[in-house]
Amino acid sequence: MIPFNKPFLTGNETVYIEDAVKAGKISGNGKYTVKCQNFFEQQYGFKKCLLTTSCTDALEMAAILLDIREGDEVIMPSYTFVSTSNAFALRGAKIVFADSRKDHPNIDEDLIEALITPKTKAIVPVHYAGVACNMDVIMDIAKRHNLFVVEDAAQAIDSYYVDANGSKKPLGSIGHLSAFSFHETKNIISGEGGMLAINDMQFAARAEIIWEKGTNRSAFFRGEVDKYGWVDIGSSFLPSEIIAAFLWAQLENIEKIQSKRSRHWKHYLEGLSEWADTNNIQIPKVHSYATNNGHMFYLVCNSLKQRTEIIEKLKSSDIHPVFHYISLHSSPYYSSKHDGRNLPETDRYTDCLLRLPLYYELNPADVISALVKL
Repeated sequence: MIPFNKPFLTGNETVYIEDAVKAGKISGNGKYTVKCQNFFEQQYGFKKCLLTTSCTDALEMAAILLDIREGDEVIMPSYTFVSTSNAFALRGAKIVFADSRKDHPNIDEDLIEALITPKTKAIVPVHYAGVACNMDVIMDIAKRHNLFVVEDAAQAIDSYYVDANGSKKPLGSIGHLSAFSFHETKNIISGEGGMLAINDMQFAARAEIIWEKGTNRSAFFRGEVDKYGWVDIGSSFLPSEIIAAFLWAQLENIEKIQSKRSRHWKHYLEGLSEWADTNNIQIPKVHSYATNNGHMFYLVCNSLKQRTEIIEKLKSSDIHPVFHYISLHSSPYYSSKHDGRNLPETDRYTDCLLRLPLYYELNPADVISALVKL
């Protein structure tokens, strides 16, 4: 059987977990938490990083930091996971959905400005499949309209935006805040887990307080205050040392993992391009302003019927592809709150996008062979 995903273990995950347990520090913000946070700050230039129990938590922290409240509006793609929206809806915001691009599931940057009103407070681009949105355009819009940008970089670890000068900027380092996921389906994993990256340091001190349940506990342990107490709203966002220890073993092997996944992605591209063209199927596009981190290889079929047929035929060969998001603007919860605009590209990806298995130990040739025989 070829599953959609299979978590890859480097071998040191349980070693580091045992080390954390033996050290007697298994609650959050210990040695492994610090090691992971320092890695991201040094490797990618994020100004401050805070591990979280999930990307969802990181997004919720971002919404609190931006002081999102009832009546505010937040612009984001409809083709995304529900957590992107939930984080801001929980604070009372109206979610204003934008359509996706015709050539990629990412938000269509050309549609954003027309959606801005005096109530708009933030733009939340989602780097789908780890491929960058056009961040120069988005940041320019945000600057001209005095808006915040929160990058949903859940799938975008070790991927880059290439600016007009050819400089590569890590995804998650461009917006004011960004959120990453280490869910077991991602490139680098800790089972569950996430991270908030802070690029605008006006948010740094408060982020740490929110992260520590609304207390100045971290400042207390650094000797900056003589006692700690409740100073702001917050929640229990930080993960245990067990999660951080698992993550550290993965980060030590990030180059190895990324190299293998990228080779798989290229194998798919080379092996399926001609077949996809013959069958009127769209394959992933990586724009000149983006890099590819090997997170996902997907097909955009020409109809729901074609996608269903491909899924059924692959499953008959014990290969298990999966579709992805259902349009949030037409979801049972939000359809009555949506402003009624049609988002045709979002609906097309909902009906037609199909994700192929992609994990470290995969042999892509097995999947390619089954597809081209259909």
